[in-house]
Amino acid sequence: MGKEFTRGGGKPSFRGGRGGSRGGRPGLGGARAKQKTIIEPHRHEGIFIARGKEDLLVTLNMAPGDSVYGEKRIGVDVGDAKLNSNSTNIVPVLNKIEYRVWNAFRSKLAASIVNGVNSVYIKPGAKVLYLGAASGTTVSHVSDIVGETGVVYAIEYSERSGRDLVNMAKKRPNIIPIIEDARKPFKYRMVCGMVDVIFSDVAQPDQARIIIINAQHYLKNGGGFVFSIKANCIDSTAEPAAVFAAQIQELRQAGFKVKEQVTLEPYERDHAVVTGVYKPLKSSK
Repeated sequence: MGKEFTRGGGKPSFRGGRGGSRGGRPGLGGARAKQKTIIEPHRHEGIFIARGKEDLLVTLNMAPGDSVYGEKRIGVDVGDAKLNSNSTNIVPVLNKIEYRVWNAFRSKLAASIVNGVNSVYIKPGAKVLYLGAASGTTVSHVSDIVGETGVVYAIEYSERSGRDLVNMAKKRPNIIPIIEDARKPFKYRMVCGMVDVIFSDVAQPDQARIIIINAQHYLKNGGGFVFSIKANCIDSTAEPAAVFAAQIQELRQAGFKVKEQVTLEPYERDHAVVTGVYKPLKSSK
């Protein structure tokens, strides 16, 4: 069995503390960028930090000139960008490269990164199954990360949000929008292939079951997963910590190796992100 990142007692590491309300917290959460900015690679491949008056989490814009949800864009001279040598999704705009500020108050994945998660398994070239895509705010940043050689299968059930998702995907050919019910993964088997990573952000009482059945259909052995848990959707009467523990136990029983647990406060209250590696249980003969 793989080693888990734990802090005593054999429990997954739990980071992040209680904080204030949602809003414009300075720093990586989504503050203003200084005009002259230096871009440096984040420790997560395909993600960057804009160094200026304040540090901002950013992704390299796959559709230069386009803003998906009103996020700030930063143009940097090619010579000033300290790019990761493994980055292949570089799209110059004249003599500049454009980055998009990734606001942790608008994205649970960004919040988990700002709060110190060790691995999200999403990187350039990865194939990602994204459950609960909504209108595509976070999906667009995942699209930036995986680049032209990657693909994002974005599942969304709501037709209203799905329309926004489809329109956004028109400018991002690596996104395949699928308007379907994530509880019924067999319905998109003709469109979705095997993936390297599953990201799940489905606010339903059976959140764990949804990621499990999708992993059984589409996640390769040893593939990574990022699971956003909203405690109130599962049991509003129980303590969030107890809900998180029950969800983790359900994952483990289905062959998920949980490595981390990170709280999302102050960006989201009573939310946690759980990450790890999936390997189906061997069938007994």
